Parts: sequence; structure tokens; C-alpha cells
Amino acid sequence: MSIIHRPRARGLVVVRAEAPGDLKAAIEAVNRGFETFKAEHTKQLDDLKKGKADVVLDEKVERINADIGTMQANMQKAVDELNLKVAAASGGVIGDIPGDPEYTNAFKAHMRKGDISAAMQKGTAEDGGYLAPVEWDRTITGKLKQVSPIRANARVITITAAGFKKNFTDRAVGSGWVGETASRPATSTPQIGQLDFPLGEIYANPGISQQLLDDAAIDLEAWLGDEVDTEFSRQEGIAFLSGNGVNKPHGVLTYVEGAANAARHPWGAIEVVKSGDATKLTPDGFLDLFYSIPSEFRAGAKLFTNRQSQGAMRKLKDGQGNYLWQPSYAVGQPATLAGESIVEIPDMPAVAADAIAALYGNMEATYLVVDRVGIRVLRDPFTNKPFVHFYTTKRVGGGVYNPEPMRALKIGANT
Repeated sequence: MSIIHRPRARGLVVVRAEAPGDLKAAIEAVNRGFETFKAEHTKQLDDLKKGKADVVLDEKVERINADIGTMQANMQKAVDELNLKVAAASGGVIGDIPGDPEYTNAFKAHMRKGDISAAMQKGTAEDGGYLAPVEWDRTITGKLKQVSPIRANARVITITAAGFKKNFTDRAVGSGWVGETASRPATSTPQIGQLDFPLGEIYANPGISQQLLDDAAIDLEAWLGDEVDTEFSRQEGIAFLSGNGVNKPHGVLTYVEGAANAARHPWGAIEVVKSGDATKLTPDGFLDLFYSIPSEFRAGAKLFTNRQSQGAMRKLKDGQGNYLWQPSYAVGQPATLAGESIVEIPDMPAVAADAIAALYGNMEATYLVVDRVGIRVLRDPFTNKPFVHFYTTKRVGGGVYNPEPMRALKIGANT
């Protein structure tokens, strides 16, 4: 058995300003769609004020809103594809169909004969059939797996030991003003607390027959490695958000006031801000949310929510009638709400009574991801002949490092 350590890529390919036409078109489509949405939504609101409900207009507004979400997803897809093409230019091959060696050799041999018949047909190889081969796609298209961006926004460290612990102080040292000869009574002494970030292990053990590995025209080993990477990322994202800490990380949502880990951190829980309505989002709720974190953490703060919640955000206006949500106007830049960057997290709860519909704050200062070395692959051709198993493991932990830079928006009326 051989053990291979496969490092995981951490960097992102930077998208240049001179984006291709399809990407520019995607950005323009989002912007046009949002302008149309604003016009129709304004009509809808005017009709409601006049006491006239137009079912057709209501359906149109919701359809446009849904289309904007789809166009945003298409724009992100275009960005991702551009990143892949840039990455391919540095060594990979993406989009080009590799040649068929058997066909190429046969065609060259046929042409060397110099006896091409006037009556050519593709049904017979010697009469020209080699000129019309049946091509097949040597790439594999995978079903969508939504991957959470929490790792990309959190603080990530790599350790070489079996676990990681962090010491915290409450800085509760006391002081006081005294006169020259007055007594100096004892003051309060700061307390030290310790927080453990235990590691969980995630694994996969797919198998491929030795003959298929030998004969396939695709590098199945590399393809399978990429599939495992994607699955690990998906599982990590779920755990980083809502993991219960049993053989997996502690999710950030579990540290919110009233949740399972509310008392776990020495500095307390992630504070909750109410949306201002029992069932929906409100502009005032978001403004309260944005101004609830200390000013020291505002610089790196972002709004974390799911795509469905963004659909509700697009309808919100300020006191002057301006829409709070704004689409991206540049490649690689996120949409914003009241000027705050939005990060889409697929597994965030949807808008519903008492749900945590959004997180706002500096995720890098809040959440810590702990990696133990990286991904390890054990190539095992012996245990289950004739199959070769790729036993892949990764040890990773996670938890809230500091609850102060983060706030949670809970759907509920202010009391």
C-alpha cells in the first residue's frame, strides 16, 4: 500500500478586468433584471397602497425576482469557468477534446497508402470511414454539489499535533483612584478560560477496478480525487455552519444565544438581533444588525445568508424609497445590502418565524478552522481484489474563536 499526501489548493484565480463577452453579458443581465424588478415592484407597491391587488403583477414580480437569482448564479458560473480556463493555461487542459490515438494512427496509415477511391463512404473504413469517426466526450459532467464558503472566509490554521486548545482571558482586572496616603484594597483579578477545538475525521473509500484504471481514456484517479475533494468541502461546510461537535466541527450557528453551544465560549454567545417582524425581514432589522457589532470589526464584516433570503432582501427599501439590495457591477464583486457585501451560504436557514436567517460580522475574526496536515490518500489494491480502493481521510476541527465580531439576525418582532 502506498500513502500519498495530496495538498489542497487554497488560492483563487484572480479574474481580470478584461472579462470575456459571456461574463460581461451575465453581469449586464443581472443589472437589467434588477432595474426591471424595481420598476414592477414599485407598481406593485403603488397598487397595494391604493387598495388594488393585481394577481398578474404579483406573479410577474416574483418571477422576475426568481430570474435575478438565476442570473446571479449564471454570472458566478461564468466567473468560475473563467477561473478554470485561466488555471488551465498554467498547465491543465480544459475544454479541449483529446485526440483519439487509434483513429489518428489508422488515418495516417490510410493516407500513406495513397489509394483513396473516388467512391468514398463512411460506412467502410478503407473508403473514407476514418474521415468520419464517432467522437465522444472525454470529460465527466457532475451533478451540482453546493459548497459552503465558510472556510474561505474563516481563519484557517494547520496543526501537527492531535488537537488544538486556546486560552482566553476576560480582562476583568480592576482599578481605582486613590489619594496619596489612602489604603489600596485588592482589585479584581482577570480569569483565564480554555477552549478546546477537537478534530473530527471525514473519510471516503471509493473503488475502481484495476482494468478500468488501466484502460480508461480518462485519468480516473485524478477525477475521483477531485470528486472526493468536492464532497469533503460540502460536508465541511455543513459542519462549519451547524455541526454538533460529535466527530465533526462545532458549527457557528450552535454558538448563537439559545443554541446548544451558547455557554461554550468563555466570552459568551453570539448575540441575537431581531428582524423587527414576526415572520419576515425588515429594513430596520438589518440596520440594527449592521450597527450592533463593535466598530473595530466593521471593516471585515459581511452578510451571510442563503439565496432564498436574498430574494426577500431585494424588496426592501430605505425611508427615501431606495432599494437596499444592489447587484454586482464588477467582476468578482458580490451583491450588497445597504452597502454590506453578501456571501451566499446554501445551508443557512430560510426566512421563517424564529429562524436565524442571516449572520453578519467578520467571519475571519469569529470562526476558526483547524486542519490536521491535510487530505491523505491510501491507495489500496490488495484488500478487495480486483478493485483498487482510494481510502481518503481528512482530520479537521472548527469552532467559534471569538463571538464578539458576529451577530445573528433572528426573525421575530422587537419586544
